[in-house]
Amino acid sequence: MGTRGDVQPYIYLAQALTDAGYEVTLGSHPCWKSLIEKSGVLFVPIGPDIDIEREASAIRSDSTHPVVSMLKTMNFIFRIVQNSSPEIFDACKGKDLIIVSHSQMAATEAEVLGIPTVNVTLQTEMIPEKLKAMKPLQKALGKLIASQAAKPYNKVRKRYNLPKVNSMDEVMSNRLNLIPISRHFIAPSPYWEPQHQMTGFWYTEDKEYAPDTSLATFLENGEKPVILALGAMSFEAKKEEDKLSKFIRAFEITGTRAIIQGFQMTLKTYTLPKSMLAVGPIPHSYLFRKGWCVIHHCGFGTSAASLIYGIPSIPVPHILDQFANAERLVKIGAAVPPIKASDLTEQRIVDAIMLMRSSYAEKFSRVTELSELVKAEHGLDKSVELINQIMGD
Repeated sequence: MGTRGDVQPYIYLAQALTDAGYEVTLGSHPCWKSLIEKSGVLFVPIGPDIDIEREASAIRSDSTHPVVSMLKTMNFIFRIVQNSSPEIFDACKGKDLIIVSHSQMAATEAEVLGIPTVNVTLQTEMIPEKLKAMKPLQKALGKLIASQAAKPYNKVRKRYNLPKVNSMDEVMSNRLNLIPISRHFIAPSPYWEPQHQMTGFWYTEDKEYAPDTSLATFLENGEKPVILALGAMSFEAKKEEDKLSKFIRAFEITGTRAIIQGFQMTLKTYTLPKSMLAVGPIPHSYLFRKGWCVIHHCGFGTSAASLIYGIPSIPVPHILDQFANAERLVKIGAAVPPIKASDLTEQRIVDAIMLMRSSYAEKFSRVTELSELVKAEHGLDKSVELINQIMGD
């Protein structure tokens, strides 16, 4: 479940498993039917027929404080988890293996049906460090947080007359938990149990994509542009002209050409300078290679893509794990210091662009090096190999 950036990794895995000879079904929001089926993967709709990215933007726009936004987001997720269980149960029937997504959907249903599971975790903070010695107070606090997180899932378990769990790691597979993250981005914890396997990023090259005339002409007639790609954070429940204008003015002040994704509602009545171009969905494998740097929200997908395709980052984190991802990109030398979305100003954007210019040679050299390291991990191949072992067992 989630926005395109959340769903895309599972599409890559489904394609790789299909190529390996498996019959794969991917369950997700009805709004992703076209995206998934165009990738050649069998699709089953799960949950309400809503525009998930618009729903997420509405939650974000109603909450100025990141903690409030996080709590509202979690409540929204938990409602979908609980209400979708009957559809998940039906979709799981007759399957040989259930790959449980990072939201833990299908773990309970697979348990009821007696079907083995493999987990996927996109946020390493969610993996328990059971091999780590902790002080009594740390243990108590950890148990409290874990029990609160388990509450909505226990409501689903109650429906099937299953006993309550005290934490979600009790329902995770003890066979395999795939972590589709590069160890060059996040180091694996020495305190994880052996089933937690960091594989490297999941991605594929979109070799069929060809730019339209307007994009091809724009790229050919000038210096490499900044890519403004805030992902689901630029999907609008209402016009965000002030936010977009801050970026536009900063690009003009610094004399920067730019390609802008998102802000569709605002751009309907917004005239861009000739040095900027608004575009729709474009594969990162194409677009990021054409950019000078990328300004992004540090979601899982864009953070991974910036490293895979070797483009320096100006992070603008908004919520949840985006702040941690931003700091990680800075730590490994792939980004300038982040601008929190709540602190976004024209001057801060200008300063970030100027800092990127002054340190660009170093940043570009580093992301080029990281790109080669990340690709050498072959995350999808390793994941399929691990799943083959589970299926063999």
